[in-house]
Amino acid sequence: MAAPKDGAAISMLCLRPARNTRKFVDRIEVTKDKGIPGERWATSPWLTLPDGSPDPAIQVSILPQRVLDLVWRDRVNTVHPGDTFIVDMDLSEANLPEGSILQAGSALLRVSGVFNDGCVKWRARYGAAAKDWITASGHPELRLRGILCSVERDGVISNGDRLTKQGF
Repeated sequence: MAAPKDGAAISMLCLRPARNTRKFVDRIEVTKDKGIPGERWATSPWLTLPDGSPDPAIQVSILPQRVLDLVWRDRVNTVHPGDTFIVDMDLSEANLPEGSILQAGSALLRVSGVFNDGCVKWRARYGAAAKDWITASGHPELRLRGILCSVERDGVISNGDRLTKQGF
């Protein structure tokens, strides 16, 4: 709960070109139409709209640094969670209500209402306790598994850019 409320540095940019594949990069392009070009969101999203197209509410995933540090202990033999980027910032509902606009590099992101509860893979990789912690009573509003966002303005996000609140 001591994480900064605003202006935290973005780190560990990650692309997911295919299932269970991670590519760490220094910068990521994001677009309203394609999410992150080259990522699997456009071709095999885990959440779709009624017409079968990818749900834009899950284009970008942001994970708190402090949570990553607690659960990702074996960084050699256990795959990275795959979140677009990591940031040491309070991602709770109280700090970033649904609809909040965030600036990341030259991009604007909108915090979605889709709850990231940690999938089956999260439990398998980091343990049942890590999964149960995310959904324990009083924890969902803390968004320990991070937040999901849509891209509101195309842009580029680079390691070291600041994640800043812009309002609604």
